[in-house]
Amino acid sequence: MLGYGAILFVLVDAIVNNFAVLCLCHIDVGGRLLTQYQQNIFSDIRETGESHVAHWLRTLLEVAVWKYERHELLDTIFSFLARKTDFYTGGGEGAGEKLVMAKFKKYQKQALDLHAKKKEEREEIEKKRKDRLVQKKKEEEVLVSKEEATITELTDDEALQLQNEIEKDKAESSDDTPSVVPSEKTEGEAKVDSDEEEDPKEKGKLKPNSGNGCDLPNYRWTQTLSEIELRVPIKVSFTIRPRDLIVDFHKKHLTCRVKGQPPIIDGELHSEIKLEETTWVLEDGKTVFITLEKVNKMEWWSRLVQTDPEISTRKINPEPSKLSDLDGETRGLVEKMMYDQRQRELGLPTSDEQKKQDIIKKFMEQHPEMDFSKCKFN
Repeated sequence: MLGYGAILFVLVDAIVNNFAVLCLCHIDVGGRLLTQYQQNIFSDIRETGESHVAHWLRTLLEVAVWKYERHELLDTIFSFLARKTDFYTGGGEGAGEKLVMAKFKKYQKQALDLHAKKKEEREEIEKKRKDRLVQKKKEEEVLVSKEEATITELTDDEALQLQNEIEKDKAESSDDTPSVVPSEKTEGEAKVDSDEEEDPKEKGKLKPNSGNGCDLPNYRWTQTLSEIELRVPIKVSFTIRPRDLIVDFHKKHLTCRVKGQPPIIDGELHSEIKLEETTWVLEDGKTVFITLEKVNKMEWWSRLVQTDPEISTRKINPEPSKLSDLDGETRGLVEKMMYDQRQRELGLPTSDEQKKQDIIKKFMEQHPEMDFSKCKFN
């Protein structure tokens, strides 16, 4: 049996010191943490030069690798001390227990202090990372808020009220302007003046009908910005059924005829149509009613097919539409134009001018060292 004095202090000190670290590391079965632990032990041996301790540390490390569970490691160590040494009896009653507890508390404090220090460092790093993210988010929000246009979307009621105010201001300004009484002219003279003022390109064009389209001998069509409505009377001596008709339309071509007879319409359309939104029905067995959905909803057609006479799109009188009938992009554009018109009437900057002034103001604030007192801005 090995002597108590030879191994007691070195072994107990090594066991408790290194086991405290092992307990905090939560050693896994694969031995990954033990491999790093083994490197640390041999590094300590090389630095301290304690070659007489190296044998015990290597033995302890081999036991730790083999007995990776904490309770198994302790069971093996204290079983060895009971069977092969006088650890429990050689130093007097309770000496072994006191020695173990003293070493345990000594290295327990070191291990817990090291753990707490590392935990505090990790928390500090995480806190700094979160602070940087919050600061970055605030800076991005401020930048976005400055770059956004300062145009507020108006409701239908607000837009109507704004339009009424603009018209009221126009009426007041026209009252302040001296009125000029025009000289009376005969109907013939007025017609001559109208012809002289008319654009040469508009000469020869037909005046639109009440539906902004055209009344032709064989059919009549009307239009809005979004669609065309076409009515084709069928002039035959017998009752017409849908199967007696051929109505064929392509993206830019329309054909309408009675089977076995010449076509009533057969030509290239003014512009493209949406085939999936185009329909036709037979009304009262006498008239074909066709609805054509326009692709370009910002264009007035001057003719239905290329062989038709042209109408003057300048003389089209569209029905007033509500803002709610417009798509989002068009509505925003109309509201912007109304806002700018209102600002001009009041002698105030438009939205684009206000945006430029804000940019100049920001530039002046960023460069206080520069003198802008003699600058003139357009």
